[in-house]
Amino acid sequence: MNSDFRDYLSEELNDIKGKKLYKNERVLTTPQGSHIETEDGKKVLNFCSNNYIGFANNDAIKKAAALGIEKWGFGLSSVRFICGTQSVHKQLEKDIAEFTGCEDAILYAACFDANGGVFEPLFDNNDAIISDELNHASIIDGIRLSKAKRIRYKHMDMADLKKGLIEAEDSRFRIICTDGVFSMDGDITPVDKICELAEKYNALVMVDDSHATGYIGKTGRGSAEYCGVLGKVDIITTTFGKALGGASGGAVCARKEIVEMLRQKSRPYLFSNTLPPAVASASVKALSLLKMSNGKYSSDLKNKSDYFRGRMKEQGFDVPDGETAIIPVMLYDESLAVRIAENLYENGIYVIPFSFPVVPKGKARIRVQISCEHTTNDINRLLEAFKQASR
Repeated sequence: MNSDFRDYLSEELNDIKGKKLYKNERVLTTPQGSHIETEDGKKVLNFCSNNYIGFANNDAIKKAAALGIEKWGFGLSSVRFICGTQSVHKQLEKDIAEFTGCEDAILYAACFDANGGVFEPLFDNNDAIISDELNHASIIDGIRLSKAKRIRYKHMDMADLKKGLIEAEDSRFRIICTDGVFSMDGDITPVDKICELAEKYNALVMVDDSHATGYIGKTGRGSAEYCGVLGKVDIITTTFGKALGGASGGAVCARKEIVEMLRQKSRPYLFSNTLPPAVASASVKALSLLKMSNGKYSSDLKNKSDYFRGRMKEQGFDVPDGETAIIPVMLYDESLAVRIAENLYENGIYVIPFSFPVVPKGKARIRVQISCEHTTNDINRLLEAFKQASR
């Protein structure tokens, strides 16, 4: 390696470490779950996973994955338009489209790819994309790939969104883009109000429901169901890598004409292999289990999340109101957030501190994520550990 470049990287990495912003990756020696073990020999309660409804190590889903390999093999060895697809992938597209209230769906290797591939084939410099300022990085990157005019509106601020729509009135097409559930704050976007504005100003609506699919809404169908507008959102992107088993893969669910155009022009779809058959088979099973549950996961998770949120407030912690399993404990000071997270880990609780640039400067927090797998005793241990750490 060029020595100057190596020195530059070393200095940058040391600066990141000095600012307490370095991201370490702990190695797990067990399957994902509420109780895990790490390479350093610790047994810890896990409160930083997106395993919201406990499907990551579900026996029925694991069996479906194994059967998928047995029936369909390990992989397809190329992209779908070259070497074909398998019926299990078409089944998953049908199932996820129906589940999200859409006409059709198209699979991607990850939701990052779905968001990266959805804008450029559909919009050009004649159009405008109006985006929530706190949208996920994948939406931001996907928008950058399009030549459309970019307008940002203040976070979940409908008055500012209206200004953006008025600013974009001369554009050929307008699309409003937002996360359904924002991963750092756990707040749910008012999809119903966005749809009202979109109808008034003749705009499309796109929602990334990665942190909503599986448990938000009465039957876990996401933020559109929660807001009473299931079937009215033009584009929903989501993932199979969080509540729906926690493996990998993403999808764009949309009107059939949108999906057809993405199959023709979306680069991450055209130039990447599709999901391994094991993941597709397991995801079909996950959706089947979810549909048969009649909303029990959603209600159970809300009860547990509300319990933790309320008890933390009683203990004097700054915890925003919310309706999701994402519960930020606001500490503001970056060094303090790191020290408390380290203390919690030493006492058997695995959580992650978040600071700039993942969240704005001065907004450091520890993000707690509740799972259906957590018991009341698990949550009480977490509450006591926070109490001890705060001292």
